[in-house]
Amino acid sequence: MKNLMNFPFVVFALSVLLLGLAARFGLFIQKRRGALDEQEREDFDVILAATLTLLGLIIGFSFSMAISRYDQRKNYEEEEANAIGTEYLRAGLLPAADAAKVRGLLISYLDQRLLFYRTRFASQLVPVNAATDQLEAELWSAVQAPAAAQPTPIVALAISGMNDVLNSQGYTQSAWWNRIPVAAWGLMAAIAICSNLLIGFGFRRVKGNSLLLIVLPLIVSISFLLIADIDSPRGGIIRVRPKNLTALSQSLHKQ
Repeated sequence: MKNLMNFPFVVFALSVLLLGLAARFGLFIQKRRGALDEQEREDFDVILAATLTLLGLIIGFSFSMAISRYDQRKNYEEEEANAIGTEYLRAGLLPAADAAKVRGLLISYLDQRLLFYRTRFASQLVPVNAATDQLEAELWSAVQAPAAAQPTPIVALAISGMNDVLNSQGYTQSAWWNRIPVAAWGLMAAIAICSNLLIGFGFRRVKGNSLLLIVLPLIVSISFLLIADIDSPRGGIIRVRPKNLTALSQSLHKQ
């Protein structure tokens, strides 16, 4: 289920199919049972309105969750760029040889962070994550040695900046793992299926209006597509672009 949410257009296709079938199945039950009389129609309309209202609330709530997570990923990208840029400057507080080493490692680290954002599929992240972990260990060792040799408040600034760099990467990774829970998707799907089943069951058959049965499945499926697209860090069209990291990389490479 989690892997499916990484492919928004697959979610859309499955939603159209399942919800369309639910509406048709509701229509099939109506044909077998017979049309609703006026008294039954009043009670049915109340149930249908309540179900559609609940569906709208759940979709709105899930969309809000997806937007907040998307904004969080954008904010952490900015924080990563700020942390790396600040540490690049603070590296100048270290002895010349150590400063050159730290700055070289930071540029290599920045390249790996850009790959993290630009990589499309999670399966391709294994070498990127391995290289990032290795560089993080080297970066910490590069500032740890001069700090141990010369424990001054000025050198402590470089240590503090490196700590921010490493922490920002962890916060970013956590934000990318923070997705809409599978239970929320299951609840939305269940309510959407019930809503379309009721739409089909209460459908007033008139010649030429059978295409109206596809309207609600299509609208709900588009909503699911948008939510899944925003919630998917890599699989959707709407993705976090590393603009701040790219600008920083261009600036550092020029130097």
